[in-house]
Amino acid sequence: MRGIGLLVALLVLALLLLGSAMLMPWTQDEGGSLPVLDSLPEFEFTESSGRPFGRADLLGRVSVVDFIFTRCKGPCPIMAGNMVQLYQHFESDNTVQFVSITVEPDYDSLDVLREYAAAQGVTDDRWKFLWAPIDQVVALCELGFMLAADDLPGGHTTRFVLVDDSARIRGYYGGIESAETMQLEHDIKKLASNLR
Repeated sequence: MRGIGLLVALLVLALLLLGSAMLMPWTQDEGGSLPVLDSLPEFEFTESSGRPFGRADLLGRVSVVDFIFTRCKGPCPIMAGNMVQLYQHFESDNTVQFVSITVEPDYDSLDVLREYAAAQGVTDDRWKFLWAPIDQVVALCELGFMLAADDLPGGHTTRFVLVDDSARIRGYYGGIESAETMQLEHDIKKLASNLR
């Protein structure tokens, strides 16, 4: 009887392992245990300096991307604070960049984005602030990053998106949660270590 119980336990364990493997359809690569969730499409927005910024500018660096608007009184200040922590933590690492995309382009002009960047303590080009017409922002958010873009600007996503040096999405993190920001920091290091 005891042998049958052990056999059943082993069978259940094998089924659990098989089931968890089937729930992970993503591919793995040299980035360690981080899944490759999707590849970003071509896009071209305008950086707050006036220069174009597109998919090609994500290549060769690890990027953290979020969607914000400068007048946001809800989650954006918390998200900005967490992004500032990451920006400062990776201050000496040029393989890591940060990208914030406005979801209120009618108000957030390039001048407004530059002022907002300065208010966050941005002193170099490692943190980009992007502008594009709202229809392009919605398309990239929904079809590129696979995030909801309903009821903008107030209903914007609060997720940080980790993008690898091949412009592939490697993870989503709660931008207002400090524990998830700490996990993101760890995962940035994991991807960036492959670029050094």
